[in-house]
Amino acid sequence: MTTFSELNLDPRVLKAVEDAGYTTPTPIQEGAIPPALQGQDVLGIAQTGTGKTASFTLPMITLLSKGRARARMPRSLVLAPTRELAAQVAENFDVYAKNTKLTKALLIGGVSFKEQDLLIDRGVDVLIATPGRLLDHFERGKLLLTGVQIMVVDEADRMLDMGFIPDIERIFQLTPFTRQTLFFSATMAPEIERITNTFLSAPARVEVARQASASETITQGLIYFRPSRKDRTAKEKREMLRALIESEGDKLTNAIIFCNRKTEVDVVAKSLKKHGLDAAPIHGDLEQSQRTRTLDGFRDGTLKFLIASDVAARGLDIPNVSHVFNFDAPSHAEDYVHRIGRTGRAGRLGTAYTIATPNDDKYLAAIESLLKTEIPRIEAPGGATPALAPEAEDEPKREARSRSRGGRKRKDDEAPKPDLAEAAPQDAPDQPKEPREDRPRRGRGNDRRDDNRVVGLGDHVPDFLLRDFKVPAND
Repeated sequence: MTTFSELNLDPRVLKAVEDAGYTTPTPIQEGAIPPALQGQDVLGIAQTGTGKTASFTLPMITLLSKGRARARMPRSLVLAPTRELAAQVAENFDVYAKNTKLTKALLIGGVSFKEQDLLIDRGVDVLIATPGRLLDHFERGKLLLTGVQIMVVDEADRMLDMGFIPDIERIFQLTPFTRQTLFFSATMAPEIERITNTFLSAPARVEVARQASASETITQGLIYFRPSRKDRTAKEKREMLRALIESEGDKLTNAIIFCNRKTEVDVVAKSLKKHGLDAAPIHGDLEQSQRTRTLDGFRDGTLKFLIASDVAARGLDIPNVSHVFNFDAPSHAEDYVHRIGRTGRAGRLGTAYTIATPNDDKYLAAIESLLKTEIPRIEAPGGATPALAPEAEDEPKREARSRSRGGRKRKDDEAPKPDLAEAAPQDAPDQPKEPREDRPRRGRGNDRRDDNRVVGLGDHVPDFLLRDFKVPAND
């Protein structure tokens, strides 16, 4: 078994890794660190939670240990799709570079430009940024990228989902052609493949797991139910979520609950708090200070339930998340893997439940096609809204069709209808049927029993309509 000491890392980096409690590298680290140390481009493909951050942070610190940064010219650049993920990389850098004199700057939204400009002006060895904020600094003339020796793109497929690919291509063009590129992604969409072919030079491809596969340490479950009524779907899903949380008991120490929309994040968080559960929302519309406080509370255990949108699906590095709940089935199959990857990290056991309705059928099919396996179906916990079988669901519909708009039964429904075959005279001669094209069209409110009825006044005109009501003029 390979150990970190066999990877030719800087002794100061090895000491920091040892202090952090790690001795054995993960597969992505074991595969990516050696070629990175040799100055080779690396294309890393691995699922979320496999230790990708350390696989580029450790060789970067080792390679940058010699040299000094100049003002406004960072020596290395790390691009991350979200503020949370960028902050996570910065935290990892602090842990592993604590025995060196390397400096860093974090460029993310929600933080004053002035504070970030001061850091850049001093000169930084490692610049960690989101694409938008990085280009903002560049366009203001506060940053030069011509000194970048190592460039890292993390979570490239998430960059694609968030529309950052044009920005990434522009940033690539602003950096030297001779740079070393470390490129990491959980999946390889055609657009990602195109970028790697364009900007990477003979990369060492390190793929430690089948694309978009779920960790085997995660127990998955799918609760599939039919809401009693369409307009009650969200309410009954919230009831189902609370029942699931209660059924897990002491096994649930903390949980991340994912929703598809920011508005739903706020509603679910408010609902859980109303029912006495310690919950808080996190999504892209919140102030950075509030997002930071919420994440800190979740990390230190003072907050038990974190309700998140997909903007946080890959930016959270909390090792001990016991449960993940998909309140909404994700509309993109890859997001399912990234969501449930928040639990069961670093070899730990985790549990992931998904709540789905018939409206989610196409999403579930895409997810299971990607996973190449079926998500195990589990029964709804006690007290939750029961699932309706398709045949049971049809009965209320039949009854509803027999009711009028006001909700009351028609008089025809109160008594059994007579058998028309018995009521008709037995000796009545058969009447020839009209050809379909000659039959008169019937209005919605007309009596359909008499096809030979007279429409309007017919040939008879009442006398009063023929009278002359003109008043003679006075002489």
